[in-house]
Amino acid sequence: MGRKKKAFAVLIPAFTLVATACQGTPGAAAQPYIPVTTAAAGPAAYPALPADGSGVPKLQGAGRTTPPADPQGGQQPGGGQQPGGGQMGDGGQMGDGGQMGDGGQMGDGGQMGDGGPIDGGQTTPPADPQGGQTTPPADPQGGQQPGGGQGNGQNGGQNGGQNGGQAPANPSLRADQFVDIRKAPRVRQPRRSRQASTGVFASSCGVNKGQAHSNPDNVLAAPGVVNGAHHIHDYVGNLDTNAFSTDETFAAAGTTCTNGDKSAYFWPVVRLRNGQDNSDRAQQSQADGNTGSIVTPSSVKLQFLGNPRSKVTAMPRFIRVATGDAKAVTNGLKNAHASWTCTGFENRAFTDKYPLCPRGSKVLRVLNFPSCWDGQNTDSANHRDHIRFPDQATGQCPQGTKAVPQLRMTLAYNLPAKPLAFALDSFPESGHDPVTDHGDLINVMDDQLMAKAVTAINGRAGTRIKRRR
Repeated sequence: MGRKKKAFAVLIPAFTLVATACQGTPGAAAQPYIPVTTAAAGPAAYPALPADGSGVPKLQGAGRTTPPADPQGGQQPGGGQQPGGGQMGDGGQMGDGGQMGDGGQMGDGGQMGDGGPIDGGQTTPPADPQGGQTTPPADPQGGQQPGGGQGNGQNGGQNGGQNGGQAPANPSLRADQFVDIRKAPRVRQPRRSRQASTGVFASSCGVNKGQAHSNPDNVLAAPGVVNGAHHIHDYVGNLDTNAFSTDETFAAAGTTCTNGDKSAYFWPVVRLRNGQDNSDRAQQSQADGNTGSIVTPSSVKLQFLGNPRSKVTAMPRFIRVATGDAKAVTNGLKNAHASWTCTGFENRAFTDKYPLCPRGSKVLRVLNFPSCWDGQNTDSANHRDHIRFPDQATGQCPQGTKAVPQLRMTLAYNLPAKPLAFALDSFPESGHDPVTDHGDLINVMDDQLMAKAVTAINGRAGTRIKRRR
């Protein structure tokens, strides 16, 4: 596979970065984007999470309950595995670009093809029209597939949407999940030390115009499983990214990034709820509970940032990095790292609300990725243990890890400032909750390009490369 010292061998497609731009802004480089609390200032506010990250309070009016204790700090109930730890990046002025991440589809595949239900258990199917009832095969993606189709370790994503089934019963999207951005909590960032790395290396890889590269796979969390995500992903960077991608196919593929960066970047799409989905995946999406027209971001900003306490070292080629949790509704909020804000209001952000932006302001999705690498592994069983977030208050990496460039994805959208008008694609059971936003990176930069990124971040220098598409 071309990886060194892997703790978890998986086949994973990588995105092609359309363009890499290094830009240095001494003293002004963006730092981790961290909402002080997830609570909105209005009457329907959610309580703040404990500062130490332990426990998850019951959220008011949200229909969510506190999940069972997780003694392993990452293994979630139901068998899916969830990455651990983490902090949002800080809210420097993000401009029009937005960033997001797809790190969260952990627990979606659990450990596939092991002959038992992993995420959600198995239920008795409806009566067999041929007479009698049969038990469906084990589904590594979460029990029986919606719409009547049943998955297995080879094709767990092929669900009943193609077999005439109806869309699954989802939790309802609620009007109180849409809140004026002026009521969002303020963001904060750790104070920088003299050893801080403050440069920025930016890659411009396009916006996936016209859904040129999209699918409902997740090669990071569910390799080899078609429709493993049960929601559509936008891809930029590597042109090969799909359920069956490998390090070898990533390395051989082209890219949308103008500097030759072949990394894979992906995130779940946003839809206008009253729009029409005319794509060739409309039937599958409807079966998974995702309806409406897909909105192309007006801009995609991919930035690699430094660390407020130290210089950064190169991250290894083919490392898998995820942020956020696509199943935070059921897993709890420990790994919910997405930030929702608006242009012109980047000093405020939600993690669990969709922002309603003033006229002329764009919705921003900002996802910061973990950046404290264990120095050995390119992946781990839960896709999180090999690379963690710095301490939220200090920015210090945990003992035994080293700081590497931190990806920040910022996605900007022109969306109506109306409750229920738009929503994120999600797993059927997640109800399009904004707290499930997530993103993924598979780094396929060659050694020369990674060295250039490290130099720019540590030395505050760089150049900008124009976007290819």
